[in-house]
Amino acid sequence: MVAASGSFVDEVAVALYRLPPDAFTAARDERAAAADAADAVHIKALRKPVVAAWAVNLLVADGQLAEAVELAAALREAQDDLDAAELRRLGAQRQQLVASLANRAAALAAEAGHPLADSAREAVAQTINAAVMDARAAAAVLTGRLRRPLGLGALDEFDAADVVAGSPPGETHERSASDPDELAVRRARKAAERAARDAERTATAAERERVAAEAAERKAREHADLVHERTAEVRAQLERLQSDADAADAELARLEERLREAASAAKAAANKAERARDAVPD
Repeated sequence: MVAASGSFVDEVAVALYRLPPDAFTAARDERAAAADAADAVHIKALRKPVVAAWAVNLLVADGQLAEAVELAAALREAQDDLDAAELRRLGAQRQQLVASLANRAAALAAEAGHPLADSAREAVAQTINAAVMDARAAAAVLTGRLRRPLGLGALDEFDAADVVAGSPPGETHERSASDPDELAVRRARKAAERAARDAERTATAAERERVAAEAAERKAREHADLVHERTAEVRAQLERLQSDADAADAELARLEERLREAASAAKAAANKAERARDAVPD
């Protein structure tokens, strides 16, 4: 990936900084000799890259840093928005990506005939990590003209001119992550996304409640129908019992009247018998 300036010297530098370090000086001098006087001075001033920086330049040429740059923007956005969950997720993703890219850079260096020592591999990983963590570091790395590797500890005092050959990287196509308008838009978007997720969860919960309420209502209706059915049966049985009770009361009244009549007749007969006995002569 070539820097935004597109100058001839920068284009030459991009090509030179992809060459194996032991081929750099001869190739540089050859390109300087073929250039006009003004460009030759600047080309001749280019210094051989540190091995770790060269390996990162190979990675840029291989097109392997695009995902890292995208992750860098997402990570800075999560930091700006103080999204802890997103920071944790991106942090784990960053570690995996940095390790994978460092391995790829080491493989490219080995293919070019210069296997990386452990210290160089570590410097490559630190440089990739710096590019992920800092927009200015990412811009410097993506020029493909890195002279020396980057370290996280020096990012606060980072100067692209110290690590990039040729002209410093131009402004990136992205607006600054600290731009108030962009930050407001991102936060508004995230708030809207959270509101949409919350609304969806609420709708899902409401639907579950509706289904549960529907099942409960159906069960209650079935129970009510059963109770009404049994009530009707009991009411019919009660009416039959009431009818039987009324009949029993009537029969009892009839028998009581019969008993009274029989008792009266028996008493009259007893009185008549007593009078008859009294009338018999001695």
